[in-house]
Amino acid sequence: MTDVIVVGAGPTGLMLAAELRLHGLRVVVLERLTVPTGESRGQGLHVRSVELMDQRGLLERFLAVSERFQIGGHFGGVHKPWPVGMDTAHPYGLATPQPATERLLGERALELGVEFRRGCEVLGLSQDEAGVSVEVAGVGSSAEQGTAGGGGPRLRASYLVGCDGGRSTVRGLLGVGFPGEPATVETLLGELAATEDPATIAAVVAEVRETQPVFGAMPLGEGRYRWIVPAEGVAEDRTVAPTLEEFAERLRAFAGTDFGVHAPCGLARFGDATRLAERYRIGRVLLAGDAAHVHPPTGGQGMNLGVQDAFNLGWKLAAAVHGWAPEGLLDSYQVERRPVAAEVLDNTRAQMTLLGSDPGATALRGLLSRLLDFEEVNRYVTGMITGVEVRYDFGAGHALLGRRLRDVRLKRGRLYELLHDGRGLLLDQTGRLSVTGWTDRIDHVVDVVEDGDVGEELDVPAVLLRPDGHVVWAGDDQRELLEQVPRWFGAAAG
Repeated sequence: MTDVIVVGAGPTGLMLAAELRLHGLRVVVLERLTVPTGESRGQGLHVRSVELMDQRGLLERFLAVSERFQIGGHFGGVHKPWPVGMDTAHPYGLATPQPATERLLGERALELGVEFRRGCEVLGLSQDEAGVSVEVAGVGSSAEQGTAGGGGPRLRASYLVGCDGGRSTVRGLLGVGFPGEPATVETLLGELAATEDPATIAAVVAEVRETQPVFGAMPLGEGRYRWIVPAEGVAEDRTVAPTLEEFAERLRAFAGTDFGVHAPCGLARFGDATRLAERYRIGRVLLAGDAAHVHPPTGGQGMNLGVQDAFNLGWKLAAAVHGWAPEGLLDSYQVERRPVAAEVLDNTRAQMTLLGSDPGATALRGLLSRLLDFEEVNRYVTGMITGVEVRYDFGAGHALLGRRLRDVRLKRGRLYELLHDGRGLLLDQTGRLSVTGWTDRIDHVVDVVEDGDVGEELDVPAVLLRPDGHVVWAGDDQRELLEQVPRWFGAAAG
């Protein structure tokens, strides 16, 4: 029996599989498709996701295939300069096509020993107190353990996580409700080459965007662009990609020209459906990424939200499998992440209203543009979109409590360099603290500065970080520290 089955090999599933394997779990990824689609539905990494990649030692791989960008505001078609004073050592996003993200995360998972079974579709599942049984079919399901009565082969695991998208089979088999609003508008997105002169394209796009903010062309080099254009209506099946002619027709409808587009790659449809799973966990089965939440692509938050789900869940699920998870730790995944998703759904609803072409939406965009000229407003909105303002409710305490910690500089290097192994971390600038009894789960790093003072970047004597980098304690009192350690890291060993 394996430890965890991950259903779905998109960015969320790949990130989760790598996190679980980092903690030594036996992980099998089931993917219905035999090969990746090549679609680039996620356009890149926001600040918090950049930080996650750095925390696991993957950032250099992403930098090698990505372009950095800085867009402040980035809300409802209104863009502003990058705000001053963002609480991060990584003040940029990365324009990384989703196929590249999937390739890099897949390579990481393979390096760590994750087992992949492509062309393997989930047909059914059941669970009991000891684990989950999954009925599967397809080319990736031949060497399985046993058979499901009258059905296909069967896999057995301690836990299963559905990372299988907005039309999640796992969510459907669980019977979890997915309330929200259906799609009412649709946009087309894709990479196409263009024969028109770049200066003409830029001028025409700028003119169209004055009244149609859901229209754009981002240069990719060598005559290729990433185009976005409103569709004529809502397709009955958005899994059917638009054709080149459909894309060209919509460009002509808005711009009066199709710019000579040709050589399409990764054409896709996006709707504005907005839904949130009623529950993220039923017993030993959990949901993550689009299986738990779907929303319009405004602000480019979807893929990032899923990857961050995986980062939150991975260490908690590993703790449950290893047997040291304190009571309620696994349930804290839903407690923490579902409200984050709910806020993203609300901000995308607001953005869709702003992206309208009616006079009211135009007036709202103008008002928002003026508000974003205030640095504090720009910083708040940018922090919301990029994920750096996420703070989990751990109760009253230090201002850092519940927040992720930026990559501060230490005497011995950088903080994120100390988080590559996915363990907890006590960063101790006093030299007087101890986590004896938990050293199998927590690294104790003493980084004392001269005269016993605190560091310039971390103005607190010591902090205890979870494996996902969020602060669960700050101070200098050993007794208070030991009151918090078991809450997150279970009972002491031995």
